[in-house]
Amino acid sequence: MTRQPLLIGNWKMHTSLDDALALAQGTAAIADEVRPSVDVGVCPPFPWIVSIAQKVRGTSLLIGAQDLSADSDGSFTGDVSASMLAPWCQFVLVGHSERRTVHQESDEVVTRKVRAAREHGLGVVLCVGETAAARAAGRAESTVSGQLESALIDVSSDDAATMTIAYEPVWAIGSGTAATVEEIQAMSGTIRRWLTSRHGLVADGIRILYGGSVSQHNVRELFDAADVDGALVGGASLDRGTFRALVEAAIGSR
Repeated sequence: MTRQPLLIGNWKMHTSLDDALALAQGTAAIADEVRPSVDVGVCPPFPWIVSIAQKVRGTSLLIGAQDLSADSDGSFTGDVSASMLAPWCQFVLVGHSERRTVHQESDEVVTRKVRAAREHGLGVVLCVGETAAARAAGRAESTVSGQLESALIDVSSDDAATMTIAYEPVWAIGSGTAATVEEIQAMSGTIRRWLTSRHGLVADGIRILYGGSVSQHNVRELFDAADVDGALVGGASLDRGTFRALVEAAIGSR
């Protein structure tokens, strides 16, 4: 099955509003140019989402959120619910390694966030990945499989078909050193086999992205991996020219 490549720029806690609007407009132009060959999305900081969604309305650019609350509403200072995001976003990142490590989010919390997003019609980009210690101990595959098992425990095959999995080894995030193509394909293959064991042929259509120090220097090799269908890009997505080069590398990769 042919899977449409997808590149997502995760802006994290960067940009002013003016910078974000200009970057979004430029990225939207890129998205329009490469459709229907490649899907392009961005995850701005929460305060800029509404302004950006309004700015790029009518373009091909997909808007995502970097996180969401596991709760629907209530006295949760600083949290943002799925219902608040749904009018402006098409998808949301869940379980990003920085949420799991810096904010100590457990597998249980990630599972609840997946459920909250689905209940409000948001697409889910589920992030999974192992630490350096887990890989050194030979527990990389079991760690990722456990994260999938927990987060997708009550997800039907119909719902799974709408999701995206992002493999982002914790030790590669922001380090400047990406995993090797062999490591990425091995783990992506593990993810695909796990999905197949739960959802059968539906797994063939689920996109698997790689995230972790993606750059112009390694992106073409990444797309050579059979089970890699795109990238979740951090710092490189903040420069329109660099991000364009990454998107263009995806053209014709499938």
